[in-house]
Amino acid sequence: MEEKFVKIDGNRIRYFESGSSKQTLVLIHGLGASSERWKYVVPLFENDFHVIVPDLIGFGHSDKPIIDYTIDYFSNFLEKFLASLNIQNTFIIGSSLGGQVAAEYTSTHCESVEKLILVSPSGVMKQSTPALDAYIMAALYPNAQSAKNAFETMEGSGKNVPADIVDGFVTRMKLPNAKHAFMSTLLGLKNSDLITKKLADISSPTLIIWGTDDPVIPIAFADDFTSSIKNCQFYEMNECGHTPYVQEPEKFASHALKFLNN
Repeated sequence: MEEKFVKIDGNRIRYFESGSSKQTLVLIHGLGASSERWKYVVPLFENDFHVIVPDLIGFGHSDKPIIDYTIDYFSNFLEKFLASLNIQNTFIIGSSLGGQVAAEYTSTHCESVEKLILVSPSGVMKQSTPALDAYIMAALYPNAQSAKNAFETMEGSGKNVPADIVDGFVTRMKLPNAKHAFMSTLLGLKNSDLITKKLADISSPTLIIWGTDDPVIPIAFADDFTSSIKNCQFYEMNECGHTPYVQEPEKFASHALKFLNN
């Protein structure tokens, strides 16, 4: 992947780009993550798509202005980001927070979103879970042990989490304003309206993918999405937690490509 930067409203935004297809696929990460979260599946998508992977504003190595990080703000950011790259039609995959942002954006831009994949999206669950609590604590007090415990809990498989994921998270959370962006986003999620009504406005073909063992946003919340989006398919990834594209990248990419290319 080639690292690039673009300016949006005066903020420097980092993204990665790969592949030369005329069809563009945008991958949107979750809370506290960065574009590196998708590195295991990008090589599996780049033969079929021109892949764009941004660090959302406030996260990764993008700028982190001191503002209120709401879902509306992220959706407007995504609109400006795509416009800055002159991307008019796209396929989108969003995970967790990124799934809610992608759904919010698509609900008002169905004409430009060819297909949508949501991976364990936020937007319906309002209470916390022990796994989410552990992740929040790791963000507030970033060190190797707290991050390792959080990621192992979130994965839900009992397997060791790759060291680069743990180290990358700790490094990012120590960047200036990173904690502000993280906590402001959490408050924005808590105070936002349930996304259910907006899901009914999504007409783009949609696939929901959820890990059966997700302890962060349990799979029980999947029904709110599948019953609200008109043209929607659902796929469970067995023995996977909150990020199946990290745990089972080949399996994830295979099913995603089957949907995207059909």
